[in-house]
Amino acid sequence: MSERAVNEPLVDASTVLSVESLTVTFPIGPRRRLTAIEDVTLQLARGESLGIVGESGCGKTTLARCIVGLQRPDSGTISVDGAVVGAKRSAAERSAVQLVFQDPYSSLNPRMTIGSMLNELLESHKIAHGEAAQQRARELLALVGLPADALTRNPGAFSGGQRQRIAIARALAVDPRIIVADEPVSALDVSIQATILELFADLRDQMGISLVMISHNLAAVRHVCDRVAVMYLGKVVEVGATQEVFADPRHPYTRSLLNAVPQVKRDPPAHRLRLTGEPPSPLSRPTGCSFHPRCPRAEAICAMQEPALLPVAGLTRRSAACHFRDETHVPPDAARDDVADEPTPGA
Repeated sequence: MSERAVNEPLVDASTVLSVESLTVTFPIGPRRRLTAIEDVTLQLARGESLGIVGESGCGKTTLARCIVGLQRPDSGTISVDGAVVGAKRSAAERSAVQLVFQDPYSSLNPRMTIGSMLNELLESHKIAHGEAAQQRARELLALVGLPADALTRNPGAFSGGQRQRIAIARALAVDPRIIVADEPVSALDVSIQATILELFADLRDQMGISLVMISHNLAAVRHVCDRVAVMYLGKVVEVGATQEVFADPRHPYTRSLLNAVPQVKRDPPAHRLRLTGEPPSPLSRPTGCSFHPRCPRAEAICAMQEPALLPVAGLTRRSAACHFRDETHVPPDAARDDVADEPTPGA
């Protein structure tokens, strides 16, 4: 793992990415629309890594597609380095934010050599040409831990982990300031996942690249990410420093995600929360708090009034969308570590 501790204060805390009040809907039939994400606001600092977690269908991938410019939002703004990016991004704006896909094989052209892919990219973006492009391609492979002779081979000659390294090298080719990684290790063997996560952490530390990581794997998020945002039914319900959120979640949904992680302990603690049922349909959202039909802490106010994402009393840079966000659920003397027993990638 990298030398910098996760959640260590950042040297340069300037905001590189700002998502403000983002909403995305999709048409369902002639008169209905499905709200995929609603009023999402997030910030990302230079050199920081932000994890976005939640159940399938919560809007994580839609948010990622908006950030990289593959999905146009209905409303809201996305700013990179303080400048709002439009619906049609310039070449410089596209280069600034790069996406690493979940499946490294399907994202690579099987008929092209790795060298041809990288050279084509470098030349089309007018970064380097000829021998300079080939030299830069060798440097990119070295950055991700691959030998120079990989340039002459096709994607099919590599393992899944090596292909993901190639995909990361391709993303780095245009000198991005932000990398968005959508489930970057879910298609890989457990034995390979840790090496890819460590690569992301090293790139963050050595190159100052900011990272947005979409993941179901809470251990992976904890391993790499400085902060975490938890999404439920298209909205951010909790955000804060990763270690703090995992140690003392202030939204019942966050608690349920952490409690769903497999545990080695035979007897689960009394404070563990298990969810029942499925998330409501985005086409038929509950009134008030969207989570209240599944929440054991819900009271009458939860069904009538939707809680805003507000700061948690006494905690720095912690926010939760819960009427009871100021209540702690962890005994003060308990050294609780909900994801410590989850098999760490590569363990």
